[in-house]
Amino acid sequence: MQFISTRDSSPAVGLGQAIAAGLAPDGGLYVPRQLPAKRQLQAGDSLAETASMLLAPFFEGDSLAPQLAEICRQAFDFPVPLRVLATPDDHVLELFHGPTAAFKDVGARFLANALSRLRAQDTTPLTIVVATSGDTGAAVAAAFHRQPGLRVVVMYPDGRVSPRQAHQLGCFGDNVVALRVAGSFDDCQAMAKQALADRALQATVPLSSANSISLGRLLPQMTYYAHAGLQHHASSGNLLNLVIPTGNLGNALAAILARELGVPLGQIVLATNANDVLPRFFDGGDYSPAASVATIANAMDVGAPSNFERLRWLYRGNDMALRKAFRAFSVDDATIRQTIARRHAGHGEMFCPHTATAVQVLEQLREQGQDGDWAVVATAHPAKFESVVEPLIGMPLQVPTALAELLARPAHATPVPADYQALKEQLLA
Repeated sequence: MQFISTRDSSPAVGLGQAIAAGLAPDGGLYVPRQLPAKRQLQAGDSLAETASMLLAPFFEGDSLAPQLAEICRQAFDFPVPLRVLATPDDHVLELFHGPTAAFKDVGARFLANALSRLRAQDTTPLTIVVATSGDTGAAVAAAFHRQPGLRVVVMYPDGRVSPRQAHQLGCFGDNVVALRVAGSFDDCQAMAKQALADRALQATVPLSSANSISLGRLLPQMTYYAHAGLQHHASSGNLLNLVIPTGNLGNALAAILARELGVPLGQIVLATNANDVLPRFFDGGDYSPAASVATIANAMDVGAPSNFERLRWLYRGNDMALRKAFRAFSVDDATIRQTIARRHAGHGEMFCPHTATAVQVLEQLREQGQDGDWAVVATAHPAKFESVVEPLIGMPLQVPTALAELLARPAHATPVPADYQALKEQLLA
């Protein structure tokens, strides 16, 4: 399969080349020249087997194709359970059982396994540049830690991630460098994109991306939606509808692509925090990126969602059709807090702020008379946000073993200004 840029002014490439590059030379995002035909998938396979079946057409003709099954087996070695909530038709898809307790572990581990194979015969080190609003950086750092021939430089907005997220980002060392940027996530993302587009820098320091702009992150994230949708349809005969908390739009786009490939999924609704660029667009306004504002659901503090470019590509630039296909809701901090406290008091449920955003949107949908089977997507373990969650539920949160091990390590991050030259100096060091 060949992959082209969303901006349509770069040569078509194979999947391995698209994964290694991260960003297309014209600054666009790689997408398939055309989507594969709908897949004939069935429930009952393991997560790794579902991944191999779903992803096979994208790997067709690529050097990675013979290794796809093994890449999936190594990457998908933890559960992604679909659990029933207080109401039988309401579910939660738990994506936080990986090593850093966030859904980003799925894509990051797949990407690391793919890139390590692509670089196996290359003597020039590859540097992975990552902008993170909280969870991506830790997942990428964990996946690439001590991988030969690969270095990771993680940028995060200083003071805008939770204390435990910040500790995770700086606790790896070795081939992982953490930079705390005096700015927003959007500043970090802009610096990363500038580095990836800097051809002179790339000639000296080969770079790639592990953000959701990377196909190696985006495509494997379809897997958990396929796995949950197939199992639910097989057991109930019903389509599974989704409410997905989203910032950079990668996780939601993965669900949308999975549905395009024939996975039995129903409606896909987007939940955001006070950064409401997407809800304003889907309510009929222009797509107008804005400076991000800090919230307690910090991983969604994004004012310019990169993957919107891919979503527009999928709908051939037809904004009217796009608005008819999806809904998006914004939830403020006060309501997120109320939802966390109320669901714990009423049902003993515990959610991170991002998951609580989706829970609140599902409550709105039910109040509006929406029926059917729904799942909110739980993107992170609540223990990663103990400073927010514990005061609201009045009790300490149990920390998952893997997360506890990371928190026990010493951590360090280098302060840098929100300036591309500062990043360039770090990459050249």
